[in-house]
Amino acid sequence: MNYWLMKSEPSTFSIDHLAAAKKSTSGWDGVRNFQARNFLREMKNGDLAFFYHSSCDVPGVAGIVKVVREGYPDPTAFDAKDDHYDPDSKRDNPRWYCVDVKLEKKFDEVVTLEELRKHEKGKLKNMIVLKRGNRLSVTPVTKSEFEFIASLATSI
Repeated sequence: MNYWLMKSEPSTFSIDHLAAAKKSTSGWDGVRNFQARNFLREMKNGDLAFFYHSSCDVPGVAGIVKVVREGYPDPTAFDAKDDHYDPDSKRDNPRWYCVDVKLEKKFDEVVTLEELRKHEKGKLKNMIVLKRGNRLSVTPVTKSEFEFIASLATSI
């Protein structure tokens, strides 16, 4: 099993949107960065990811999702009416991918970026989301980072 962190702006798609979706499951689409796209293609059924709220008043980890469908061509890339449309992405040679995720757990309180930063010289010293300049919407997380952050959520 692999572990991930997946960022979304809550004004666009929040953990509450996912919770309200049919079977609390949705495609994680609209990713338009090649490195993040490659991470999506690496994801396997059963992998766990943190759902991270970004670009908001209180950024941080809002919960945990499970990958329930491995990478497939992102349908928003083919829809000219969608904000994520890419005329260079072809159905027979797709450029962009997405995965389906299912809500596993919404945290009672967000594990804030501020709280995560308290541990960036210790247990989270290599965590990509804490690195200066990181803007990737999908990043790998180690098992120890995942377990540590999950423990922070239960201790809040």
